[in-house]
Formats: sequence, structure tokens, C-alpha cells
Amino acid sequence: MHTRFATSLTVLLLALTFPAAFAAEVQVAVAANFTAPMQRIAADFEQATGHQAKLAFGSTGKFYAQIKNGAPFDVLLAADDETPAKLEREGDAVASSRFTYSIGRLALWSAKPGYVDAQGAVLKQGTFKHLALANPKLAPYGAAAVETLNKLGLLAALQPKFVQGENIAQTFQFVSTGNAELGFVALSQVFEGGKLKRGSAWIVPPGLHAPIRQDAVVLARGKDNPAALALMKYMKEDKARAIIKAYGYEY
Repeated sequence: MHTRFATSLTVLLLALTFPAAFAAEVQVAVAANFTAPMQRIAADFEQATGHQAKLAFGSTGKFYAQIKNGAPFDVLLAADDETPAKLEREGDAVASSRFTYSIGRLALWSAKPGYVDAQGAVLKQGTFKHLALANPKLAPYGAAAVETLNKLGLLAALQPKFVQGENIAQTFQFVSTGNAELGFVALSQVFEGGKLKRGSAWIVPPGLHAPIRQDAVVLARGKDNPAALALMKYMKEDKARAIIKAYGYEY
């Protein structure tokens, strides 16, 4: 009887401690445009694996500088493919871990319904005072916006109206609060479940700028972290991909 009780107690203790023994935490630097989908993916990831993903959101350019200065990130989900490749070349990332987790889409958006037409002709009219975009030196979506305006032959005319956000999240805030009548944002910020959440938008045709390939990479600090490796695997699974697609990304 005593032996049976001891065995049952051991089994119970193992059941209680098993998740804690194998669960780990991963610090993830996430491009600001990927905020909404990553919050959902992280919650599902935690439920599915027991691992915790601690998320920090910001511009890819700033994350690069922070990583080079020793910031404690295990994984980078960048807004481009150049930064992860650069970190890989410089020995700050695990070479075999890099992959494209999404291809972003750019949108010209206004919080006002009917303000932005479906062809983006509002840009040529130029009746607005402010056009928001992310800093093209720090944010790939800002660089894509500049490239788009250049292709349209409107860059010189509209440059005096620019209001630059440090990243795409701040750019969205400028437009959302009305400080800029319209701006170039990530489609994922205004699009969910196959439809526009509010306001009006022109989805910029992919041919007007280079593809916004967004790569993920395990950083040197995360190479032996089981949660970092599990997250990278989870990002490729159907459930995560369905979330990514729902926010207007391709992959």
C-alpha cells in the first residue's frame, strides 16, 4: 500500500513539474509592421509548446544597432531580408536558421473613409498637407514608399509634405490620429481577415517597389535556446501561416 502511494505521488509530481522542466523563454525582436500577427502567433505558440515568447517591437534598423551592442535577443523577425543576412555574415546570427517568414505589402491609408481612392490618384491631386511614411533609412516600408513615389514621378513634388515616423508603428499613429491625412503603412496594420478594418486605402501594386521580404533568424545568443528553435519551427507551421495570411502578408 505504501509503495503504491509513493508511486502515485511520484507520477503526480512528475506531471506537475514536466512543463516547467522543459519550458523555456525566448526574447524576440519583432519588426513593428508584424505586431498584430505576432501577438496572436506568440499566444498560440505558448499554448502549443509551453514556451514563452517575450516580444519587443520596433524598427529593424534600431534592432540591428541594439543587437550589435549586445541586446539580449534570441530571435529577430526583421522587416527586410538584408539585416538578418548581414548579422549572419558578421557572426551575430546562426546561418542555417534564416528563412523568409512573410512578404509584406505596402498600403496608402487614411483614417477617413473615402479619402484614399482604390487607384491612389489622391497622391497626384496633392491636396493634402501631410503624407506620413516611415524613415526610409531605418524601415524597409519607408524605403518601399520612397521607391513607389519615385516610380510614380511624384517624389520631388511630395517630399515637402513628408512626416517621418521612426518606424511603421509611429507612422500608423500619425495617420490614425489625423496628424497626417494619409500615409504609407504596412497593409497588415489596416487589414485583417481579408478586409480593411477602417478608413480607406490603396494597396500598392508589388511592381512599384522591390519585394518586402521579411526574414527571421536565430541570433547567436539563442543558438542553444530550445524555445528559440521551437518558435522558428512553429512559424513555418500551418496555424502560424494562416494568421500571417489573414493580415495580408504573402509567404
